[in-house]
Amino acid sequence: MDRSDQRLYPNENGGQSPRPSLSRRTVLAGSAAVGTAATAGCLGSDGDGDDETGDDSGSGEVVTRPTMFVFNTGDGTVNLVDVETDSVVETRSLGMTASFPSNQFSPQLTDRPEDPLWLNVDDGVRAVSTGPLEELAEIETGSGANWQEQTPDGSHLVVSTREPAHRQFKIDADRDSDSFGEVTGEIERGSEGGRGDNDGPGPCDVTIHPDGEYAYVPDLFGDTLTVLDIEAFEIVNQIDVESADGAAPAPWMGTAAWDGQRLLVEHNNGSVGSESIWDLSDPTEPVEQSRLVPEDGLGEGPLTSEIGPDSEFGYVFTPGTNDVSVIDLAAGEVDGRLDLDGSVFVGSWDPDRTKLYVPVQTSGEVAVIDSEQREIVDTIAVGPEPYGVTAATVRLETGGEAAEGLPALEQLTGEYETTYCIGECACGHEL
Repeated sequence: MDRSDQRLYPNENGGQSPRPSLSRRTVLAGSAAVGTAATAGCLGSDGDGDDETGDDSGSGEVVTRPTMFVFNTGDGTVNLVDVETDSVVETRSLGMTASFPSNQFSPQLTDRPEDPLWLNVDDGVRAVSTGPLEELAEIETGSGANWQEQTPDGSHLVVSTREPAHRQFKIDADRDSDSFGEVTGEIERGSEGGRGDNDGPGPCDVTIHPDGEYAYVPDLFGDTLTVLDIEAFEIVNQIDVESADGAAPAPWMGTAAWDGQRLLVEHNNGSVGSESIWDLSDPTEPVEQSRLVPEDGLGEGPLTSEIGPDSEFGYVFTPGTNDVSVIDLAAGEVDGRLDLDGSVFVGSWDPDRTKLYVPVQTSGEVAVIDSEQREIVDTIAVGPEPYGVTAATVRLETGGEAAEGLPALEQLTGEYETTYCIGECACGHEL
């Protein structure tokens, strides 16, 4: 398998060596544990801290407040950001970190402290409770590169697992179900093969139609867009993605609009990438409408995207130029770009979809984009190397320290479970 693409395999070909695979960790909650939080997964320090620490996660007051959960890959902490005040109200150590948590429908589904936040951690996906942040379920997938989304009703979690597994999973995500956390469907896709010497199509990312019936999977090595019937859990269509420049189109991430009419797809083609807009008038037959490149005003290196609450504008995170490209979906053109002065890979709407929270990994901040103004209206200082972010309507207040009260990173000891990060040092993670 060719691992020369530094965005996909940043630890290959002389890059920084990944950390060794870590043993299972007890999920930590409450900032009393921060003294034994992990050293940064990307710093190469092995650390020899304890596997377990004290945990006061069972105490605290449950409050109904829209809250963002920002995962800092630099030290294994999570910042709880209050949406109304745009301030960090607590920082906790988890013993793990996440880069692509489920964030499409999850923010509207987490209104109880026992409801799950779904994270991609180590060699699979995990569910942790929204309130105490205690582990609820763990599913090993056979790969370190995983993406997951909940269905709009919260009953299922659909997972894309890239190489070497090349699989799709359906997991019971209903917290009240007797089979919560169990795999209820699986599609083995290795037999499809992939471009060059890739041993499968490389299902990379997953987004779900708002009707909850279909999921869309961009296949990085198959150069296809696969449509899944979620209930039957089978492939109902597979569209060949055309090349726009003679190079492999390499679709790898995607986002379905809230109104179900369009789909954004990011492409890892060439040196700067591209963005395509698809018509979903027939949810089982996506049709490409347009392809945008930097010559059209698009930022470089499009990685992921989110779509505004009215489904009129898309926000494409373009870390190659340290900005967000705003796309007019109906016109099929770039409306403008928002300078972030740092590398951004993902973002998430608050539960009411009024503000888009965008972690800037290289500055340790979160940029806040107002959906009506389509402008950056605030920045929030968080922990080191923030990457993943999701939201909930409740949180558990335990009286933990805020970000400014944490000890400096070099004072922390121990280890934490890592996550796969595109375009960086893989946060210490290895496929």
